[in-house]
Parts: sequence; structure tokens; C-alpha cells
Amino acid sequence: MTGKPRIFIDGSSGTTGLRIYERLAGRCDIELVTIPDEKRKDPGSRAEKMNSSDVVFLCLPDSAAEEAVKLIDNPETVVIDASTAHRTAPGWVYGFPELHGQRSKIAVSKRIANPGCHAIGFVALIAPLVEERIISDDIPLDCFSLTGYSGGGKKMIAEYTDDSLNHNLSAPRIYGLSQNHKHLPEMKTVCGLKHEPVFCPVVGDYYSGMVVTVPLHRSLIRGDAEMISDIYRRYYTSGLVKFTESTDVGGFVSAKAFSGRDDMAVSVYGEENRIIVQAVFDNLGKGASGSAIQNMNIVLGFSDCTGLVTG
Repeated sequence: MTGKPRIFIDGSSGTTGLRIYERLAGRCDIELVTIPDEKRKDPGSRAEKMNSSDVVFLCLPDSAAEEAVKLIDNPETVVIDASTAHRTAPGWVYGFPELHGQRSKIAVSKRIANPGCHAIGFVALIAPLVEERIISDDIPLDCFSLTGYSGGGKKMIAEYTDDSLNHNLSAPRIYGLSQNHKHLPEMKTVCGLKHEPVFCPVVGDYYSGMVVTVPLHRSLIRGDAEMISDIYRRYYTSGLVKFTESTDVGGFVSAKAFSGRDDMAVSVYGEENRIIVQAVFDNLGKGASGSAIQNMNIVLGFSDCTGLVTG
């Protein structure tokens, strides 16, 4: 690679793509490759931009991301896909560098699948506990995840920002009722679980921010809250995930606590028999754009947090 690394965002008009662009636009250590609006959907123009770039971010629907990958024939182009399409696909590296062994894989990979927002919180909490044998791979788990409406993309943002806001949208709404949420396969696979968790995602009337909670019964695990805290403290020593004794204020944890940031805090609460493990972050930050840029930074040899917002 000679000169500044060339970076292209395919799908820069969506929420994830826009946040990536905002984070990268002010950097002088890279060159942002752009495409005229009238050629954004032209395969030939997009292919030319992607194949002449060092790193390509795909911020597209799943099927469009799969088609975009087929347009890339430059073996040196690194693809970071923010869609769901390749998160468990062979030949793709899961882009969560804080997991043991993942950073070195990301650094040399040409195909990186960015984690899903709900999924990365669950994985951050559960993968270390499976690895340390605190929980078994066949344990039945539940997961409750509260997110801001920006995670639903342009259509949902428009619904929540409409002047005639539907009264049902003013209170949190539970979705994923069929237990077929698209993040479930990576939650199971990346954590090495035999079963997908019972998953309860909730969207609230605020723009961004996220809190993912997994309850644990002491009788079903091989440890207690203190042991889990110690595992997180030792596991998350670098990158953008940190163990924090508490993120609550007056006994309440706000899903907006990390809104606008690109890092994540994991914490442990509860008592002797009932334990709650929790991840607080921004669904557009560590849950999407922040992770994507962190992966790019690792590939290009920059510090993880270059160009990112952390506490």
C-alpha cells in the first residue's frame, strides 16, 4: 500500500454508512473515495470504486451486500460488511477484536463481518463465560435488549420523528416475537452455544443507545457474581470493551448512557442466587459504525480508537 489508504463506503446514505462517513470525514490519515449520487446504484461505477480501494464498507441490505461482494475482484481489497449476510459464513472473520484470538485474524483478513448490534452485547457477555466454563454450552439462556429507534433504519426513524407520532410509539415496543430475529444465529455460533437464547428485543422512543441484559441463575452456572466480574476484568483489557463495576445512576441503568460513543461497558449485578450481566453501548457505535471503523483501524495498523468517540 502506497500513500494514504483509500476507503469507500457502499451505502453511505443509511444510518450506519452516514455514521462511518462522519467519523472518517475529518481524518487526514486516509482518503475517502466517493461516488456521484447518480451513479450510486450503477454496478460498473461501484465496482470501479471498490476495486480501487484498500477498504470497502458495505452498509447495505443483506442481498445487496452479497451482490456487492461479487463485484470485487481485487484480491487486496478488504471488505467490512455491516449487514447480516456473512456473520456466520465460511471464509469471513467475525469482527469483534476483543474476543480472544480475533484481533490477529481481523488484522490479516480480507473479509470481515461486522457484528449485529443486539448480538455484540450478548456475545460480549456470554462468550467469555463459555470460554471460562462458567456456563456450559447447552445452558438455556434468555436475553433482553433495549435499543434506540435508529437501529431500525430510515423507515423507523421517519416513523419516530413524524410530527404526528403514533401514540403506540411513545412507549417501548417489544418485537422479534416469532423468535426468528436475524441476530440469533451469530449469538449462538460465536458464543459456541448449542441453543439460541430466548430473545426479547425492545425499541424505545429515543434515537440511539443500547443496553443488553442476560439473567443467570446461580444454580445453573459454575460460579458467582464475583467470579464473573473477575473474568470480565481480566478478559477485557484492551480495545473498546471495558469491565465497569457499575453503570447505574441511583439504581437505574439508562440505555442512552453511551449514546454517541463507540465503546462498551460490561457490568455484573444481582445477589447470591440471581445474577444480571449487562452491556451498555450505542447501537450505532460499538453496535455498528464504531465496530466497523475499529476493524478498519486494526487492518490498517492504526490504534483501535483512532477517529472514534470514547469515554
